[in-house]
Amino acid sequence: MAIENQTTQAIVWSRRRRVASVDIVHDLAAAETVWRSLERPNHSATPYQRFDFLAAWQRQVGHRAGLSPFLVIARDDVGRPLGLLPLASKTVLGVRCASFMGGNHSTFNMGLWEREFAATATELDLDALMALLAARDEADVLVLRWQPTNWGDLQNPLRLLPHEPSTVHCPVRTIEPGATPESLISKSLRRRLQRKERKLQPLAGYRYHIASDDADITRLLDWFFQVKPQRMAQQKLPYVFAEPGVQEFIRAACITRLANGGRAIEIHALECDKEVIAIFAGVSDGHRFSMMFTTYTMSQNAKFSPGLILMRDIIDHFTDQNYRAFDFGVGSHDYKRLFCKDWEPIFDSLIPLSVRGRFAIGAMSAVNEAKRLVKSNPALLDLAQNLRSRFRL
Repeated sequence: MAIENQTTQAIVWSRRRRVASVDIVHDLAAAETVWRSLERPNHSATPYQRFDFLAAWQRQVGHRAGLSPFLVIARDDVGRPLGLLPLASKTVLGVRCASFMGGNHSTFNMGLWEREFAATATELDLDALMALLAARDEADVLVLRWQPTNWGDLQNPLRLLPHEPSTVHCPVRTIEPGATPESLISKSLRRRLQRKERKLQPLAGYRYHIASDDADITRLLDWFFQVKPQRMAQQKLPYVFAEPGVQEFIRAACITRLANGGRAIEIHALECDKEVIAIFAGVSDGHRFSMMFTTYTMSQNAKFSPGLILMRDIIDHFTDQNYRAFDFGVGSHDYKRLFCKDWEPIFDSLIPLSVRGRFAIGAMSAVNEAKRLVKSNPALLDLAQNLRSRFRL
């Protein structure tokens, strides 16, 4: 019995000490080696948390918004990195807030984790991480929004912390092993898109392709930044790409080559010799494609649903590449639901690290609850959208 008690205590102690220390790094270059090591295949991370993606965002957008890198590296008792939280910090009304880098341009936010740790993490591990972070006294609250419950076949360890459902939703489609492109899109929808595409196919140089060289990428982005504001104005929506540094971030990430030869953001295009007809841009990791931004032509060719045709082409492409899932970003638009039949469970965590942080969380939770109320009430949602269009909220 004594031996069993000692063994049990040793196991509990080992569990408690699995996260033995944290480093808080305020410089991207200083964390780059550890960061990239946690992007390798035997780790768990979304493509939105790649170093190349978030470094471009921080330099072009985060810095201009007054955000400073706040990179949390969790280590075991021999100094081995178990995970990295790519956060940025800013003091708001006297409260030091740390949140995920990427802002609204990152559909999913998550830490980068050593695979075995992600698979077996417990509440004790996460409590230890938060206690060590609080002891450093460099932040009052962690505002961790838009987190997936799982990524691939692994849990998101941060779901073990207190959390609440996010106010945003993301339609997703899982691709079962052995699925064919035809099995993912109904026959009736395919026939409808084929009829529309017959109107486009006679156009000289009509094609679907993925932009592969820098000149192609630059040309397509020049077109996007010309057409997108027109589309947003037509829909009476604010043009988010006008915010300081956003265009520079998008261009830098689209041009940046990854170690596997791909791009931090890849562009899929439908075009002919005369014009670009539609584009979708997103991130992928060999298992899942996630769309970031899109638009389509202002010409008469828009009436043939080029965006839907391009979505079909993208789905067919990634199914042939044996991908396991795809999504077209947050938002419950009808066109997304044509292709994505399920919902990605997304949650937010508001974690206090100080007394000041506990007071701040009360106010943040109230705002979240108000957002959920508006989105669940069609009349309130319509009022909010009208106000936003009138006053650019």
